[in-house]
Amino acid sequence: MTEAIERWSELVAPLLGGEVVWTQAVLVGMTPLFLLAFVVEWQLGRSGRRHFDFNFGEMLGNLGLAATYQVAEIVAHALVVATVAAWVYQHRLFTVPVNGWTILPIFFAVEFTYYWWHRASHRCRFLWTAHVAHHTGEHMNFSTAARQSMLYSVTGWWLFYLPIVWLGVPPAVVYFLYGVDLAYQYFVHTEVIGRLPRWFEYVFDTPSNHRVHHGRNPQYIDKNFGGVIILFDRWFGTWEEEVEPPVYGIATRQPHTHNVFALNVHEFVDMCRDVRRPGPLWQRLKHLWAAPEWERPATPWPSIETIARAAGTHQGNSE
Repeated sequence: MTEAIERWSELVAPLLGGEVVWTQAVLVGMTPLFLLAFVVEWQLGRSGRRHFDFNFGEMLGNLGLAATYQVAEIVAHALVVATVAAWVYQHRLFTVPVNGWTILPIFFAVEFTYYWWHRASHRCRFLWTAHVAHHTGEHMNFSTAARQSMLYSVTGWWLFYLPIVWLGVPPAVVYFLYGVDLAYQYFVHTEVIGRLPRWFEYVFDTPSNHRVHHGRNPQYIDKNFGGVIILFDRWFGTWEEEVEPPVYGIATRQPHTHNVFALNVHEFVDMCRDVRRPGPLWQRLKHLWAAPEWERPATPWPSIETIARAAGTHQGNSE
């Protein structure tokens, strides 16, 4: 597989004017299928045969976020990610052959990493500043999958995958499989598909499983983080079954705008404002790594007796 990717890189790189960014190449290459799926979803919704949750303004916002995400990822890859990943691979512990025997374990490693990055992105405010854009949509359809953030590389999603590179998997293979993981997830952002066979629901991320992930119902918050498979959620206690209809959006600071720039940066700006607010330094910095909903402990107002004692002490010192 490594040789196949290298051959495709040699063919495609001159057309792109540089190294192939395989994650984005996979997503762009899948775009015709993505569009076809959306048209089918639209037709099923219009015919009344399936429930179709759609808002035109939100769809335009989704597409705008997709465009800024793609550009930002390509720029970040060219400026930083490719160089760092190449350096890590040069200092790898082993050389992992990529073939029919190893490709599935490598993909499981990529999916395992995705699970923990995804889970961390919901529990660490700094990481959440990027991922939040994906969850601010209040409707669920295939275009919601395109609702991504231009801050992902800034917050360091790619750092989570460097251990796989360090163990000896070529960066191009890691990025390619990560792209496959993301491409699969496009098809779980829909309401036109109900429950699938029980065995499939048990093993894989499905529309039902992923609708739970996007719900802000109390029992659905921070559940079902898997990308392609849902097994890690079952093993690590973060799986939740879809029972009641999900209410989409975020439980904190829900923005009511389709402005692409605002959707990209609103949570980052809010985080910076929280850090700048007066208070003990450790509490201010905790806004960077604490959960998104964390707030500083309320500082109680001093009692009248405390104020009186302070005033008396001050007067005594003055005399």
